[in-house]
Amino acid sequence: MDDSISDQAAEKAAGEAAGEGGRPTLGVGMVGYAFMGAAHSQGWRTVGRVFDLPVRPVMAAICGRDPDAVRGAADRLGWGAAETDWRALIARDDVQLVDICTPGDSHAEIAIAALEAGKHVLCEKPLANTVAEAEAMVAAAERARVRGQLAMVGFNYRRTPAIALARRMVAQGRLGTLRHVRVSYLQDWIVDPEFPLVWRLRKEQAGSGALGDLGSHIVDLAQYLSGEHLVGVSALTETFVRERPLPAGAVAGLSASAGGDSGGGVPRGRVTVDDAALFTGRLASGALASFEATRFAAGRKNALSIELNGDRGSLAFDLERLNELHFHDHTEPASSAGFRRILATEPDHPYLEAWWPPGHGLGYEHTFVHQAADAVRSIASGTRPEPSFADGLQVQRVLAAVEESAEKNSVYTPVTPLPA
Repeated sequence: MDDSISDQAAEKAAGEAAGEGGRPTLGVGMVGYAFMGAAHSQGWRTVGRVFDLPVRPVMAAICGRDPDAVRGAADRLGWGAAETDWRALIARDDVQLVDICTPGDSHAEIAIAALEAGKHVLCEKPLANTVAEAEAMVAAAERARVRGQLAMVGFNYRRTPAIALARRMVAQGRLGTLRHVRVSYLQDWIVDPEFPLVWRLRKEQAGSGALGDLGSHIVDLAQYLSGEHLVGVSALTETFVRERPLPAGAVAGLSASAGGDSGGGVPRGRVTVDDAALFTGRLASGALASFEATRFAAGRKNALSIELNGDRGSLAFDLERLNELHFHDHTEPASSAGFRRILATEPDHPYLEAWWPPGHGLGYEHTFVHQAADAVRSIASGTRPEPSFADGLQVQRVLAAVEESAEKNSVYTPVTPLPA
């Protein structure tokens, strides 16, 4: 079905944007409008009003299967037009970048089609549901790069100013030789065994459970901050609740309600993904790493924490205090040394040149604004974006090694390296 809505509004918006400062425009088309779609929309809606970009993004069109719902999302989120077929979105002349915010089972098909159609692509994490899909996406991205199209995967937590500052400090050698990385990502939204069987709990749509949803973030952060790849893992995974009631109606974000018939019966289905994953790993330098990803940590809403220890110092970050970074300089005298809080709100901290005076903190939604800014700058300059599809494939290979290790009773499993 090809249902184009409000095309005149999209053309009008594009024309107005093109006239501002004489800057060229970048028409964005987004597939998906739920939790991640709303977050990405916030990024595209805000980025051109905050950052001085060489190219001005225009929110050309949004795509979803339900005509009424996608029309409402277009109006609510600020998109110029709506489509009900992602192929029609890709074919639009006013779309130069396709932003994919759908479940993982459709990432590869949409991304490859968009790249082959000459579009740039931003794809939500994890890159795909399988290594084979991710490899096909990387191959398509490399072919497209020769033609001038760029592809980026959306690990938005890299764009937290404190995290970007931590990466800068590691690269400057402030931690010295790295010894340990420990990361955890804890949530509790499915602790209730009667929470419905939403798509994130179905392997055919999500690929994996807490491992792909949360574990992909912390694997990417560990590799990004350390500047190294994981070379092997040893893992445990578990599914605590193996059957759940089927959902009634649409799923909004991380909430849903169960269905039932007039007689009070609630049909149930099988959970086919992990609820929690624990694994240890070794980085290329020999540093050790530990990871925990679970959606069964009662009382933890979005608790991501990471700590890196080196022979010259340590860094620690907590997403629930996302404007802060804690640093210990081990070269100082023991009598005065200790962790100190760095408030990552100074103008010379990453991304902060465009925001508020020092001390005025940012929030979760700003990571998507920064992601949009980085994508636009990469496209304008023709430089390979970070994280690239190849970075997403590396994470996918780690997740596959974790699953293989867990299936083999935690045997140490090497991670297949990327080609040089």
